[in-house]
Amino acid sequence: MKNFVIVGAAGFIAPRHMKAIKETNNNLVAAMDPSDNVGILDTYFPNAEFFTDFSRLDRYLSKLRLEKTKIDFITICTPNFLHDFYIRYALKNNINAICEKPLVINPKNLEEINYLEKKSNKKIYTILQLRNHPNILKLRNEIKNKKKIRCRVNLYNVTRK
Repeated sequence: MKNFVIVGAAGFIAPRHMKAIKETNNNLVAAMDPSDNVGILDTYFPNAEFFTDFSRLDRYLSKLRLEKTKIDFITICTPNFLHDFYIRYALKNNINAICEKPLVINPKNLEEINYLEKKSNKKIYTILQLRNHPNILKLRNEIKNKKKIRCRVNLYNVTRK
């Protein structure tokens, strides 16, 4: 059983992560979100600690380290501009990070988080949450059905040749 922490617990995507953690027989130790309207947390993990302030979550995780309770993953469900901060926090504290794309807003920041990943020997696991978006699936089917059109798909756009 792995121990998880979720930041951004009141967000749109967080319940999916909580459900996945539960269904894979893992444990959610703590959650944090500035909004305290996260009743969904109790549905999956009624014993998880909840914080509305990051400094209190940080203090709690420090306490768990002293007690030798290992945190295996921080699941980042925050707005995109906060991803970089929480990835760095996880890696600096020897915790794996799970984060949806984009990992960072500024591609220059990838260099440092890559360095931190190697230094910590922990991983950043990325999730491309849009792969099942109806518009992406529609585009995929259009491309698939038009054999004469050659397409190149990358992270940023689709170009037709």
